[in-house]
Amino acid sequence: MQPVKLNFIFTEQLDSISLTKNQKYLIFIIMIGNILVFFDFFLFNFVMTLLMQDPKWSLSRTQCGLIFSSAGVGIIIGAIVWGWYTDHHSKKKSFLFCLVMLVICTGFSALTPTNNWIYLSVLRIGVGIAVGGFNVIAVPYIQEFLPVKKRGIFTGISLAFVPLGLFFGALTTRYLADILSWREMFSISYLPVLLLAWVKVIPESPRYLVLKRRFQDAQKSYAWVLNIPEWQMINLPHYQFIDHEKLSYRKIIQSYPKEITIIAVGSFCFILGCFVIQSWGQILLNQLLHFSLSMVNTLFMIIAFGNITGRLISAWISDYIGRRWTLFACGLIAALGCIIAALYQHITTIMHMIGINITSADWIFFVGIFIVMMFGDGAFSIINVFGSEMFPNQIRSTCLGLGYGVGATAKMIGPILLSTLIGKSKENCSENIVILPFVILAVIFLLGSIVYLFARETRNIKS
Repeated sequence: MQPVKLNFIFTEQLDSISLTKNQKYLIFIIMIGNILVFFDFFLFNFVMTLLMQDPKWSLSRTQCGLIFSSAGVGIIIGAIVWGWYTDHHSKKKSFLFCLVMLVICTGFSALTPTNNWIYLSVLRIGVGIAVGGFNVIAVPYIQEFLPVKKRGIFTGISLAFVPLGLFFGALTTRYLADILSWREMFSISYLPVLLLAWVKVIPESPRYLVLKRRFQDAQKSYAWVLNIPEWQMINLPHYQFIDHEKLSYRKIIQSYPKEITIIAVGSFCFILGCFVIQSWGQILLNQLLHFSLSMVNTLFMIIAFGNITGRLISAWISDYIGRRWTLFACGLIAALGCIIAALYQHITTIMHMIGINITSADWIFFVGIFIVMMFGDGAFSIINVFGSEMFPNQIRSTCLGLGYGVGATAKMIGPILLSTLIGKSKENCSENIVILPFVILAVIFLLGSIVYLFARETRNIKS
């Protein structure tokens, strides 16, 4: 598979200047987009806690696991389908279609008939398709406009504030859950409709325009990002088109088997550990550890800020020590957090034996999942950045979508796995049920951290 070759005049221009106003604007827009998209995604998890307490719904843990997993099914489909689509069609149109689907599926969620968990699951598949698409479109898109040497930190910043979606979901539930019904809570998730306004403002992908031989439009995109008039773009790159085979998943897998495998396995491991906590964490803290719903929301607001800190740290450090070692360190620390959460009762006993007294062992469990989310979820500021950099630019979304889509099966497997391990009834909810699941998650995080060490380092590669 031979890529379209182009010289690096424009890339060198980006590396030689400070960020322009429009580059900062793009980073900000992608950042706000991620916050609003994941606000809808995370708010649903808090609403599910309310539905489990509603006697009209009578949801079992198995049904909850299936509902949570349905979003994972959608993300798998969305990552693969939208990844392919955006490499063949307009990235702006791809953004638009994803946002429209997200708003429609969220809106119909508010109309779910009481206790109809199957209807709700189907709509969550649609939401997952939109979120999965947004994931694999945004990273390759923003990378086209950023300097190579700072691509990790600037792309990471655009992804670092995704946990604010979790924060605002917790905040909304904390202060509005007693006032609004669950249907009205779903209606708040309409906020992503605001993103439709900026789709017309952002430029089309210049690489896509070049592949379509729309050179004048590509020139406009380049001029826009450099914040100069179009007529001043006198040093445009010269493009040399080389015949290359038609894109197909079969050919991609044959050409990049190692890269696809690393992305699929690595992202699976990190997604599984984080998504289990994102989907089941509220329920475990509320029903297992008996924190009040208000306290659970507060704790997840704290976790959200830990996530942001972790994402900023990993994005920053990845431009210095490299993507591989950053992900290895994040996975290793997340595995340690899982062990702390699994053995929180034993750790508390040991602390008492050595004279360290704490009011409740439940706080040790919280510290464990806080560490997991700070570093395990913190790694996501560079996981997709690293994954997309492994491939030529014109097929990045397709390849990233394929690898991430396979890895996202964790969002389907994780909730079902945990619901199976902790039992189907509330009576089975005892402190010891977290040991086996969190030990398994620790092993999986460790595997994911090691897998990324086999990848080729990409932090200074121009593409």
